[in-house]
Amino acid sequence: MAIIPNIPIAVDFWQIRKCNCARLFFLSHMHADHTVGLSSTWNRPIYCSPLTAKILTLRLQVDSEWIHPLEEGVPHKLDLDDIGKETMTVTLIDANHCPGSVMFLFEGYFGTILYTGDFRYTPNMLQQPPLNSKTIDILYLDNTNCNPNLVLPSRQEATIQIKELIRRHPEHDVMIGLYCLGKETLLRDLALEFQTWVVVSPQRLQLIHLLELEDVFTTEEGAGRVCAVDRSAIRRSRMIQWNQNYPTIAILPTSKKVKIQHKDVHVVPYSDHSSYQELREFVAALKPCSIIPVVKSNMCEAYFKEFLRPSQKTLSNVTVPVSVRGAMMKRNCRRTVPRLLSRHVPRGVVFELPKNSETLKVNKPPSKIHLSQNKNVAPLKGRFRKGLFNSRVCMGEH
Repeated sequence: MAIIPNIPIAVDFWQIRKCNCARLFFLSHMHADHTVGLSSTWNRPIYCSPLTAKILTLRLQVDSEWIHPLEEGVPHKLDLDDIGKETMTVTLIDANHCPGSVMFLFEGYFGTILYTGDFRYTPNMLQQPPLNSKTIDILYLDNTNCNPNLVLPSRQEATIQIKELIRRHPEHDVMIGLYCLGKETLLRDLALEFQTWVVVSPQRLQLIHLLELEDVFTTEEGAGRVCAVDRSAIRRSRMIQWNQNYPTIAILPTSKKVKIQHKDVHVVPYSDHSSYQELREFVAALKPCSIIPVVKSNMCEAYFKEFLRPSQKTLSNVTVPVSVRGAMMKRNCRRTVPRLLSRHVPRGVVFELPKNSETLKVNKPPSKIHLSQNKNVAPLKGRFRKGLFNSRVCMGEH
């Protein structure tokens, strides 16, 4: 999440009081830690991928008037001032992180900036336009897994680990602990491998309809062996409860450190973020002039110094065009003037606006969907207790 210095751009940053000079707002994806401050009352243009635009409307009910979906892989020209004198181009690149996630390639008076957001690197990213022909001045890098001591398998390898784990427990039901966005293709792969329905919440089923995945999901509790539950539900008390009804294992597909509270909970290092080795390969190929870590608490520049190109250009010494500077100052004055006028006025108790609760209005889908890969699969009745899914909305992945 960033306000880019000397440029009227904010990426995944929605606290207006802290970025009043921003003109253009970009949303890389819909995980909760990238949408803090974004709600149905938002009233400024948002630029994102077409799929993220649909999820944004579905999950946060942002007015479509402010949502501007941009086609991926195509340069888009946007004004940086109020008179159309200074422009920049932005190109959206698939980030391989979660549904709708993208990287942003910005080009303008400031040079060339690549903002990865959250991403899982694949060599294909560098073999196709625009990254196969661009010189990157500044790289905002997803450094979530930037730890030389953290060795991660590919997602394909992690998926194999999960399948083998399930095969070792043929008589068990399987709870997959997830956030509310991401890893839908993992669930699909498990359904096809084990020829079972995957039981999901109504909210996730709405999202799956947008993704147009295979017809292997249902909201009918007890209909399938594999069930996607909120990650917070994987705890000792629930494991005891589930196993009293039917033998059950739980799987947490994550690269984060997790405290195991039950013998039947298994952590598999399935990550939607780039591994340390993948980051090195990515930076070595791009050879940017400088790196700015997206996760500020995990500084990582020292690991990549050998790959950086020498350059005197930084965001702090960029010459801002007069028209852009004027537009940024005008926006900033909208914040500062009222404060000056009210400096000597008794303020009493100041109440902040309530944060968006992200409550969903769910149109309940049909209770059961036919499994197109095997019409003869019988539902597994009576295995699950009612109330597997709560109404809490959550999105995020690490």
